[in-house]
Amino acid sequence: MRVLVSINLGNCSSTGNIMRGISSLGEQDGYTAYQAYPAGRISGPIIKRDIVISSFIFSKLNQILGRITGYNGCFATITTLRFLHKLEKLKPSIIHLHNLHNCYINIPMLFRYVKKHHVRVIWTLHDCWPFTGRCPYFTMAQCNKWKTGCGNCPYPKESYPQAQVDITAKMWVLKKEWFNGVEDMTIVTPSQWLADLVKESFLKDYPVKVINNGIDLSVFKPSESDFRQKYGIGEKYMLLGVADSWGARKGLDVFVELSKRLDPAKYQILLVGTNDNVDKQLPDNIISVHRTQNQKELAEIYTAADLFVNPTREENYPTVNMEAIACGTPVLTFRTGGSPEIPDATCGAVVDCDDIDALEAEITRIAEEKPFTVENCLRRARQFDQNERFKEYIDLYQSKGEG
Repeated sequence: MRVLVSINLGNCSSTGNIMRGISSLGEQDGYTAYQAYPAGRISGPIIKRDIVISSFIFSKLNQILGRITGYNGCFATITTLRFLHKLEKLKPSIIHLHNLHNCYINIPMLFRYVKKHHVRVIWTLHDCWPFTGRCPYFTMAQCNKWKTGCGNCPYPKESYPQAQVDITAKMWVLKKEWFNGVEDMTIVTPSQWLADLVKESFLKDYPVKVINNGIDLSVFKPSESDFRQKYGIGEKYMLLGVADSWGARKGLDVFVELSKRLDPAKYQILLVGTNDNVDKQLPDNIISVHRTQNQKELAEIYTAADLFVNPTREENYPTVNMEAIACGTPVLTFRTGGSPEIPDATCGAVVDCDDIDALEAEITRIAEEKPFTVENCLRRARQFDQNERFKEYIDLYQSKGEG
């Protein structure tokens, strides 16, 4: 029997949904698929063949220990031991790793098991954390220490994953030891940008394959609504931004600056995913939408917009870009991470990070010339079908002798 065990820090949200989708398709291909994750404050339903690695209380305790000591992934000994005993019984053909940070599993114990039992491993990197001393991204810090060894870390202590002490030099060495030496491991990255970074890291000896993330095209598609009328946007050119956590990393300050530069009689900026704290930072001429009821409503908002603007400063392969294009709305983004890999020349444009003048000029040009059509956006969106991307993972499993 072919057994697939996937491990992630949660069973919902973006990475959890990716894990679920791959496992579901794996079941159709003949795998007996298990999903392993810790209990969380925000969690989807527990379904058949789910393995809850640790309770919410134990997960929080391990996060506190990780924050106090800086040793992320070095606790959860008892719960990991129980989980590994389950793996002993399941004898997985493939273990598919996703996000391992957040202190829910003892990482050295997990990798000792993998090496001892010669298990085939697929590891999808959703950020840079696996090859740094602590940070998931280092673009804003302009730090390249991860290439040779971390230490004196510029990454803020209060940023995720939090650490009150700087032991990044030690953690970099430990990760290099833990993650190297796996007999059969393929690293998957959602973007070419991240793949290129992996090849410069201590993981460079492993094969690296790019499999882009995808979206549900049955949900994200042109969806007419009365959204513009509801918010009094009328015939103004609507610029949309969407994020689940607004701040400098997602370019909140950029939208504030654009609101000062663009003619409010012609342009309307609208941000989705805000909260009361974000609202305090916004001028009156930016419309704030705290949350949407469901993905269908989000698709309606994408459709209502004229241009999706993504001034992100750190990113892997942002889902929001794909969602906007699939709803027929072109994308304008900073040249950051894998963000510019999503729109092609028919459905979007790219400017250098933090070049607000260029961003403003492109917004004006796109609004006046209208170079992008709904049809071209939808043509590009065919490449975002999540089922096709999940199938690439099944093909990868088969290529590793599991067909």
